[in-house]
Amino acid sequence: MPSPSERYAAARQRQRDKTTRLAQFAASLPFTLDDFQVRACEALERGEGVLVAAPTGSGKTVVGEFAVDLALGSGTRAFYTTPIKALSNQKYTELLARHGAGNVGLLTGDNSIDGDAPVVVMTTEVLRNMIYEGSAALDGLRYVVMDEVHYLADRWRGAVWEEVLIQLPESVTVAALSATVSNAEEFGEWLRTVRGATAVIVEEHRPVPLYQHVAAGSRLLDLFTEGNDINPELRRLAQDDQAAARLGRRRGYQRRGPRAPRTPSRAEVIDRLDRADLLPAITFIFSRAGCDAAASQVALSGLRLTSPAEAEQIRVIAETRCSHLPVADLNVLGFESWVDMLSRGIAAHHAGMLPAFKEVVEELFQKGLIKCVFATETLALGINMPARSVALEKLTKWNGETHAEITPGEYTQLTGRAGRRGIDVEGHAVVVWHPGLDPNSLAGLASTRTYPLRSSFHPSYNMAVNLVGRMGYEAAREVVETSFAQFQADRSVVGIAAQLRRQEEAASGYREAMTCHLGDFVEYAELRERLGQREKELSRRSSAAERRRVAESLAALRRGDIIVVPAGRRSGPAVVVDPALADDDPRPQVVTVDRQLRRVAVGDFPSPVTAIATMRIPRSFAPRSASARRDLALALREATRDVTIHRPRARRRSEGAADAEVASLRTQLRQHPCHGCSDREAHARWAQRYHRLQREIAGLQRRVDQRGNSIARQFDRVCAVLFQLGYLTTPGPGARPTPAGQVLARIYNDDDLLATEAIRSGLWSGLGPAQLASVASALVYEGRTDEPVVPRINDQRILRVLRDQAAVLADLKEVEAEHRLSFLGRLDAGFAAAAHGWVAGKPLDKVLFEADMAPGDFVRWCKQLADLLDQVAAAADAGPGEELRTAARAAVQAIRRGVVAYSSTV
Repeated sequence: MPSPSERYAAARQRQRDKTTRLAQFAASLPFTLDDFQVRACEALERGEGVLVAAPTGSGKTVVGEFAVDLALGSGTRAFYTTPIKALSNQKYTELLARHGAGNVGLLTGDNSIDGDAPVVVMTTEVLRNMIYEGSAALDGLRYVVMDEVHYLADRWRGAVWEEVLIQLPESVTVAALSATVSNAEEFGEWLRTVRGATAVIVEEHRPVPLYQHVAAGSRLLDLFTEGNDINPELRRLAQDDQAAARLGRRRGYQRRGPRAPRTPSRAEVIDRLDRADLLPAITFIFSRAGCDAAASQVALSGLRLTSPAEAEQIRVIAETRCSHLPVADLNVLGFESWVDMLSRGIAAHHAGMLPAFKEVVEELFQKGLIKCVFATETLALGINMPARSVALEKLTKWNGETHAEITPGEYTQLTGRAGRRGIDVEGHAVVVWHPGLDPNSLAGLASTRTYPLRSSFHPSYNMAVNLVGRMGYEAAREVVETSFAQFQADRSVVGIAAQLRRQEEAASGYREAMTCHLGDFVEYAELRERLGQREKELSRRSSAAERRRVAESLAALRRGDIIVVPAGRRSGPAVVVDPALADDDPRPQVVTVDRQLRRVAVGDFPSPVTAIATMRIPRSFAPRSASARRDLALALREATRDVTIHRPRARRRSEGAADAEVASLRTQLRQHPCHGCSDREAHARWAQRYHRLQREIAGLQRRVDQRGNSIARQFDRVCAVLFQLGYLTTPGPGARPTPAGQVLARIYNDDDLLATEAIRSGLWSGLGPAQLASVASALVYEGRTDEPVVPRINDQRILRVLRDQAAVLADLKEVEAEHRLSFLGRLDAGFAAAAHGWVAGKPLDKVLFEADMAPGDFVRWCKQLADLLDQVAAAADAGPGEELRTAARAAVQAIRRGVVAYSSTV
């Protein structure tokens, strides 16, 4: 029992606690702070930085809000950064409601509201740009909250987070908020290295427990039993599924044998969740078209999830929020049918939607009026849209190259949306049964709660010239050496070196195992290895030569030529409707006899292509018209009726037959003493393992050599490129940006170097606003196909500049290759016609029809283009001057009209 003096001391401490800033902050909240929130806030109050790694929905943003409260209480400033504009808008609205107008501002690429306020919400890129520009807005800055800091693992944008963390002034305290990652301590150790004292607070407990289910047929099955084992009923369903697959019964069951479990329809899943009182729900579908189709299917099924009063409230909110959009544009966007679907409590949410429509869906869902949302994974990036349940239709998604299994981290991020703190006592994750579903794999995803954070940092051209300009070459090099990427690389060297030692020991054993009593088998094996490599090299050369001949033949085809596609599902006669777009990778567009429109490429043909006949194609032929393709396919079938079709075959190759080196190596092999060994092939198998291991050892040694100071050496190569191109005065110590370098410092596009070359060379000079927007769009747009596009524009100046840009990019990539770099991407003119039309004043319906593009995608690319042109206008101040600056600003103004101009902040 405490003594009277101890009780008195404790009472005095409680009294002092009531007067602390944290106590006042906690008293203002409608809930009690959890222990991890208290510990994180106490660290901030002590003046330490903090890293909070906690599950989605656990309330880690409260820590960021306390940093804001500390700034307001001390008369200093706080910046609250987020990875996406939508999250910035949402956080701005929340902080504005708490702290009032005049205290909170917003800075994104679209909005600038009270940027001098004590608290400013912004995207992370905005803060990075402020640091490089030496903005006066950084004066008085005391706290920076970095929400979703695990975004630094993003391969495209992640480096920005590290740039900010490394370069913020030492006087700034950072509150980094992250999803649960398995190496939080490692990340925290790096933060201490670059930011000073940093408390690492890891919370793995979910405040709302999450239960896992599988929807199969009409049933909702638990994934785990009470003993946390996999549900045996699911194992039985998986066995039935595998057996039915083997017997080929998925399309029509026979009387005997197991039946494969049925995949429930989307409407069935939602109805089942509704009857189980598990709505509202978010169903994640990794396809925009799939989200739209799902929402339409459920709405057309007759399912209604709202009361008449809710339906009316939905309609009023939707019409009010979109009332400022032009009526003509709303008609183009199918506004009425969209509102009808919303009134049923059903919606889609994805990046292809108009931002205004997405924001309406978010508001209605947060108000509990929308009960069912079909969304892509972008919704899981931090937008406050928690639900009672989350459903996943598939556990695979397209990663840009192939369909791959989602990772445990992705599964955790998606299902973490289930269970609303303060509303639900439990959350529910539902995976829809589909053929091939493995309960063991699903259990692994559901049980693995963390994933490692891996840096994606690399020094870009813009970063290098800004760093050198701000602090000089030597200090800039030291900055990149302090990156999290280098921190992790240095640590990994220890493990690689141990692996290298083990491989060397194994190689020694293999060498001993291939000992031959007739001679040196290592020497004999090396001859065999050299012979194999030489034969492979000759084969590659022959294949490359054949591919060049095929490419030349494809490039020579003209509209109306009839060719034979030799293999695949679309094999047979085809007629060229659009000739090749590029000589180096020609892909003529053809229509086949079964009415399919496709592009053929070098890989479709084993040997050069020749036209077997020609036919006339109407000038009015519209390739996207099904009826036009049908008529053309009928004409093609008629034109080839009497033509004998020979499918091209690959030429037989005889690489090496006449090669002097191959002949010499074969002679040396036959004359070697080991050639006559009776155990020769047994020795050779050990030799193959030995040489394979030697290649692995060489690779590991290169990795060890490269890891040490790897980021700094990459920075050296970047600066060498900048010096060669005239952006730095020297390639090393003493370097300063040239006038051209000062232009580059203003361009933050991924293709920063190409944009700057276009500015300084005068390539963009003399262009009108619509022309400039058209050619600049090729630097921001990324189509969903790698096929080159020639925009359907009659303006020869635009087409010429696009060709010249491509030539400049090719030259820059040659310079990069000389320095073992590959940062620059590819140009894509797929948005050039749309950008030109929109800036020139075309109405939305015509632009969307001609571009064949979703409204949300159109708006997103327009905003990115406007961002780039804003940078071009700013860079023109440092470079070529008034003409380009005027054109860029006029283009930005013309872009930001109609649906593009709208961007809600409330």
